[in-house]
Formats: sequence, C-alpha cells, structure tokens
Amino acid sequence: MSRKPRVIHELPADLDRNRLPNHVAVIMDGNGRWAKRRGLPRTMGHRRGIDALKNLLRYCRDWGINALTVYAFSTENWGRPLEEVDFLMALFERVLMRELEEMMEEEVRIRFAGNLHRLPGSLRECIEKSMETTRNNEGILLTVATNYGGREEIVRACQAIANQVKQGTLEPEAIDGALFEKYLYTAGTSDPDLLIRTSGELRISNFLLWQIAYAEIYVTDTLWPDFNSHEFHLALCSYQQRERRFGKVGTRE
Repeated sequence: MSRKPRVIHELPADLDRNRLPNHVAVIMDGNGRWAKRRGLPRTMGHRRGIDALKNLLRYCRDWGINALTVYAFSTENWGRPLEEVDFLMALFERVLMRELEEMMEEEVRIRFAGNLHRLPGSLRECIEKSMETTRNNEGILLTVATNYGGREEIVRACQAIANQVKQGTLEPEAIDGALFEKYLYTAGTSDPDLLIRTSGELRISNFLLWQIAYAEIYVTDTLWPDFNSHEFHLALCSYQQRERRFGKVGTRE
C-alpha cells in the first residue's frame, strides 16, 4: 500500500516567519493526568503523547523551525511504578522501529541526550541505529532527552574537564563557556530560544539547566496529549510578542 501524500501545514498568517525561534524545547507533561481524567490507564496517555509529539515535529518542520528538543524520560522517572517504566521503555523502542522509515523520508535527524547506559540493551541498539541512519539527513533536528537530568549532565561535564586538567592536557585558564558546552550531551546544538511546558506546572524539572539560560518560557495548562497546532500557535504568538534583550537595555526602556 502506498503512503499517503504528506500534508504541508501552512504557517499561520499572523506569525512573522523571520521572528520564529530557531530551536524549541518542550517539557511534555500531563500524560498521566490526561488518562486519569478519562478513566483510562496511564499507558494510554503516553500513547496519545507520542501522537502529539509527531504532530508537533511536523508543525516545526513545515513552519521553518530547525530544532526541537523534548523531555521524554528524566533520571527521576525511574522512581515511577515498574510497570509504567517497562511500558515506556518498550514504547520508545516500538516507536523508533516503526517511525525510522518515515523519519528518513521526511529528512528528520534524530539525536538522544542523556545517560543511555542504563537503558535496556535492545532500546540502546534502536537508538544507535536511528541516530546512525538519520545522521546525514538535512531536515529538522529532533533531540530526545532520555534518562536525562540537567544536574547530572553538568556534573558529568565537570568530571570530564577535571580529568583533562588532571592529565595535563588542559589548562584551567582555558576553561570557558564555549569549552564547557563541548562536554554537554547537547554539544553542537544551538541553545533553545523557546521552552514550552504543558500541564500548567511552573518549574523546569531539571531540564536543560545550562542551555535554557536565555530561553523564553511559555507555560500552558493544556495537558500534553491535547497540545495541538492551535496551542503551538499560541506559544509562538507569545514568543513573538517578547523583546529578547540578553541582559542589554531594550527598545521599550
């Protein structure tokens, strides 16, 4: 059976293409609450969350946003019930295997950020295959933060740099922000311009602590499975109404 022609989502007329964020990061929160409100198991919320992610990736691609980073599984999420963790690991694996062909057709380049060594071996194999297979794609960069923690990432970078100093291959005076970033999971990726959090929670939950230093933050009460093109449009409208000063005096002052 032939694949249906790809639908192109037009940029809403009230958005300025020249003022879109280059990189959007998302804390995808609310899958469990979405399911609970409907009397469904939490696993159904995670399944619907995958659909929301696929749709958001296509909006970003069609509207000219070059990078999307999503918080899929934190280092703290291992504390969830074992049944839910096992389901999530299996879901990640199935999605990667199922979507790889389509990612190639749509020129998506996928990367993973986090300590991947704790993940099941079969999932690590799927991750490695997906990254290697899509490595030369020239479309949107999708970074999936998996077993990721911002503090752990920073500690890991400090340990690696300290080891270089100890071995005598790096002088302490040579350590600056640019060098530090090379030791992060996200090395080589631009910092997010816009951070979106769903479900109304007003915290960043150990996500991209270094990278979001100057990101604009947008919070919506919408639960992640219900996050759609309208919600993304609202987030981008809010972003374009802001004046990004990076510590300097703005034109409004």
